[in-house]
Amino acid sequence: MRNMSVVTRFILTGLPHAPALDIPLFGIFLVIYVLTVVGNLLILLVITVDSHLHTPMYYFLANLSFIDMWFSTVTVPKMLMTLVSPGGGAISFHGCVAQLYSFHFLGSTECFLYTVMSYDRYLAISQPLRYASLMGGRACALLATTTWLSGSLHSAVQTTLTFRLPYCGPSQIQHYFCDGPPILRLACADTSMNERVIFVNIGVVASGCFLLIVLSYVSIVCSILKIRTSEGRCRAFQTCTSHCIVVLCFFVPCVFVYLRPGSKDAEPLDGVVAVFYTVITPLLNPIVYTLRNKEMKAALWRLGSHKDVLPH
Repeated sequence: MRNMSVVTRFILTGLPHAPALDIPLFGIFLVIYVLTVVGNLLILLVITVDSHLHTPMYYFLANLSFIDMWFSTVTVPKMLMTLVSPGGGAISFHGCVAQLYSFHFLGSTECFLYTVMSYDRYLAISQPLRYASLMGGRACALLATTTWLSGSLHSAVQTTLTFRLPYCGPSQIQHYFCDGPPILRLACADTSMNERVIFVNIGVVASGCFLLIVLSYVSIVCSILKIRTSEGRCRAFQTCTSHCIVVLCFFVPCVFVYLRPGSKDAEPLDGVVAVFYTVITPLLNPIVYTLRNKEMKAALWRLGSHKDVLPH
């Protein structure tokens, strides 16, 4: 990542908004951030201590909660800083590199994990008799490890392509965190090749994962319709609806920001749309997977009432 950059720090301009909204927005996003961290920590705690939840679905949910907790932490504190700092929030050059890598690492890992979770639900509903053998502990660990390694590789490509270019000013990033498109606009070199490769890289990951998720849920719906009892169909639909809500809130804004025509051009709206997958989605997971899940609510009740969470 050697280049001729003379910029030693960047200025994050933050979300486009009226100055009078600084304090209200700071309070709203601070509350959301605290709820996100506490909610995901609570899910991790419950899944860890309650043996009733030691199943593949909750194993992947624990991974998702861990990712969301840090995904929010990578972006929201800097956003809060831009709301209280005159002229925006400063971030060092190397801090910007670390933030972009962490953001894409956690974001792409979450993308892969959603795909794995949809595959897990497909096996649970479509292959119930073979589910236990197909999704044993070793298979779950292998799938989870693959998602993390794939996310790391994807992020390394994004970060290298972005910061191999020289940056010699200006240093104002039109966003509330360091991301590829707004940073590339500041490069003192031709960025067309970098933009094309990044577009293809993100496009392959996002469209590939989304296609696999859609295929999984088409198969799931076909299997659900074969269930004879209305109670069984209702329970299966409820399990899958939670996943679909979060997936759509994650993928749709990402497609708008990264894969729409002209996405490389400056768009103040990009920062607003990015709030959905950097702030809202990490909060949705603890809400959706607890308030809509009877097993999780039962586990929370057992934990709160100090009942035995280990098998007898």
